Amino acid sequence: MKLDGLRVALVLGSSAGGVGRHVRSVAEGLAGRGARVLVCGPAGTEELFGFTAAGARFVPVDIADRPRPLADARAVARLRTLLRDADVVHAHGLRAGGLAVAACARVAPGPLRIARGGIPVVVTLHNALLAGGVTGAAYRTLERIVAAGAHQVLGVSPDLEARMRGLGARRVGLALVPAPAAGPPPGPEARARVRDELDVGDRPLILTVGRLAGQKGLPTLLDAAAGWARRTPRPLVAIAGDGPLEGELRARIEAEDLPVRLLGRRSDVPGLLAAADVAVVPSVWEGQPLIVQEILRAGRPLVATRVGGIPLMVGAEDAGTAGGGADHAGGAVAGLLVPAGDAAALERAVARVLDEPELAARLGAAAARRAALLPTEDEAVDGLVRIYRELAR
Repeated sequence: MKLDGLRVALVLGSSAGGVGRHVRSVAEGLAGRGARVLVCGPAGTEELFGFTAAGARFVPVDIADRPRPLADARAVARLRTLLRDADVVHAHGLRAGGLAVAACARVAPGPLRIARGGIPVVVTLHNALLAGGVTGAAYRTLERIVAAGAHQVLGVSPDLEARMRGLGARRVGLALVPAPAAGPPPGPEARARVRDELDVGDRPLILTVGRLAGQKGLPTLLDAAAGWARRTPRPLVAIAGDGPLEGELRARIEAEDLPVRLLGRRSDVPGLLAAADVAVVPSVWEGQPLIVQEILRAGRPLVATRVGGIPLMVGAEDAGTAGGGADHAGGAVAGLLVPAGDAAALERAVARVLDEPELAARLGAAAARRAALLPTEDEAVDGLVRIYRELAR
């Protein structure tokens, strides 16, 4: 699907992970289809993700991860200049979306003084609003600005779609955020190598991969690990990732003698998955997390929280339920789902996978089947191209 010189501007805020990788994938796909792509975001995002190497032009714009009135006003003014020649603007994240709408939309009567018009703006919402207090209030204002001014809002999970419809957004759809194309799967030696490195032996290996931050539900994982510690043999819970909670988690692991090891940031996630007996995603909220897609591709048994876009990803909503569990383990659902924050339910679900080899095998096979249905990066870009063409007309 060619774009024949369509001028597309992509806007993002601070990112060290999935959002930045997704924007790079979109930029590369659009450039490959003939679009003239401009990426606007903090200078550090270019250093991390290399948008210029993907065929885009990059211009730094200071869009921080927290509301800063003066800096945000300067960012809006800069975006207004940079985006004035774009045919379509696509902002990623609530803060980038709110600032892009403010930069592109015309002013209208009313409390928010924002109306659709001017340059078409698409906003993809990648995260739920979890903050409270003053920060939460600022984000809720941005949500209303996006709902009022964006020509198209895409949410990475059904709950985000529903929230935007409730706020009056005119056009709302589901975003596609595929994981990058996978390389060759690790060979059988990878499992032995990683388990030898971790000195697991014949013990079960429970793996979690993610940023050590509040959204990831890691205190609940440690609560569950206290129960797994009473099993024989005692499993090893390995957590791959880094982040602001590292010191707090390490102190608790040592104080309670939990069977948990912090591995830090790892570049060999496929090898870690090959070595694991069960993969756990205990997050408070997720959209379309790349790690869930990687777990499905690896065909590993999955236990995850029933939040955000995870039920849709594993096929639970297709089966008419957000449950998972025993009733669906042998069907299309590629994992056991538990409530967020429920350590007892998480402990029981993982114990089932470890104690029932047939269940583990069924979940792994269902994961592999589900992985074959996941959208590709090309399919995601093709979907955006259709939206851009319609809006540009």
